[in-house]
Amino acid sequence: MELLFIIGSFAVSILVTAFIKNKIIVRFCLVAAPLVSLVESIIIALKVASVGIYNPWQFFSVDSLGAILLLIISSMGLATMVYSIAYLHQETVKGIIGLTRVKQYFFLLNFFLVAMFLAITASSPIFTWISIEVTTLSTAFLISFYNKPSSIEAAWKYLIISSIGLLLGFFGTLLYFTSVSSLGGNVFVDWQLLLANTAHLDPILAKVAFVFILIGYGTKVGFVPMHTWKPDAYSNTPAPLGALLSGALLPIAFFVILKFKILTDAVVGVSFSQNLLITFGLLSIAVAALIMFNSKNYKRLLAYSSIENAGVIALGFGFGGLGIFAAILHLIYHSCVKAILFFSAGNLLLKYNSAKIINVKGALNIIPLTSILFIAGFLVVTGTPPFGIFLTKMFILSSGMQNHPILVFVALFFMTIVFIGFLKHVTAMFFGEKPTDIKVGEINVWLIIPPVIFLLIVVVLSFYIPPFLYTLINNAALRY
Repeated sequence: MELLFIIGSFAVSILVTAFIKNKIIVRFCLVAAPLVSLVESIIIALKVASVGIYNPWQFFSVDSLGAILLLIISSMGLATMVYSIAYLHQETVKGIIGLTRVKQYFFLLNFFLVAMFLAITASSPIFTWISIEVTTLSTAFLISFYNKPSSIEAAWKYLIISSIGLLLGFFGTLLYFTSVSSLGGNVFVDWQLLLANTAHLDPILAKVAFVFILIGYGTKVGFVPMHTWKPDAYSNTPAPLGALLSGALLPIAFFVILKFKILTDAVVGVSFSQNLLITFGLLSIAVAALIMFNSKNYKRLLAYSSIENAGVIALGFGFGGLGIFAAILHLIYHSCVKAILFFSAGNLLLKYNSAKIINVKGALNIIPLTSILFIAGFLVVTGTPPFGIFLTKMFILSSGMQNHPILVFVALFFMTIVFIGFLKHVTAMFFGEKPTDIKVGEINVWLIIPPVIFLLIVVVLSFYIPPFLYTLINNAALRY
């Protein structure tokens, strides 16, 4: 019933956005749909924490990690919707876009959110793949939202690379299906059936299949070297969508990889998948760190930050043990902090009319609240104590010290480079003399409230994890 309410609320929101012209009714439905999804996601998460798996129908199933992601998607969806209303209003006032484009934006945004919910809750790998493909189609149009040559190029780049990646992922999925070929074609193949039949899967075929999965879905995560679409997409898309791409879509793609990791581990043991995750994780951290140091665009800077943090999460699952628990917690923190950073970046863009770092000076004196939020987000995402990401990074690195000490020190070195590079850009943007031709003051209170709420969530979760959430994280760590 909960999933029905979630999907139904977004269906109503899509229809209202498409056919109703009354601005008050449209905005009410736009906010009501993600609000309903948040309430229902909390109910589902509480059920999963108490009974283990939420399985209302044959075609839908939610485990502990899925419940965590439902909470992330629904909370970020609500915040993004509220922020987007205020953000796009400012852009229409400036004449950047028209009302038709605004309707298209919210129409596609609703589709994007529905597809992410379906990707998490689908009990079939094929349905999951279809849902993630829908996220690609909906976000491709949103990336080209401003119809500039750079944004159209970024959308095509994203569409081609992601589609090829998902095609590889689909091929890998079909290889896993060979384990149930003896059951005939009338059987509904879900994750549990594949897990129950891993004994019939050839070990070499399982390794090949997981490589295809890791490369395919790793394209959506943004692992190096499949990351090339990410900086262009993030820098050209509307700022609030960047928060969802980094904070919601990235974890979903990672979730699918972990689903297949369980199947692979049951056939060939854990070392194969762990070594691959460590390799991609370390490579992503290193490349992102080196490019971030010389970044010229603060939205691209956030894109490379997402790539680095995807690498950190991959290291956690690769090292195993306590690292898995820390990686899941890191994933939660990262989603929250990317909402802070992208929303703050949107405010900077509205005020300075430029995403180039060199054009943003003295922001702390121009928009102090936004500046404080961005600086706080920088401190959180780079793992500065006492915020929770500091602990998750330390736990992840400590979990790899026994078997991979050299790799841990290499990862720590590049994490330090990330901090130095990020600090360099933050110092240049927020301190110094303020421009005289830019009006001092925040633009709109609704552009401040969403990032403030996520900052409060990060602070609270850094010191206190609610019992039900701790149970979900612990159960997910034991499973994955």
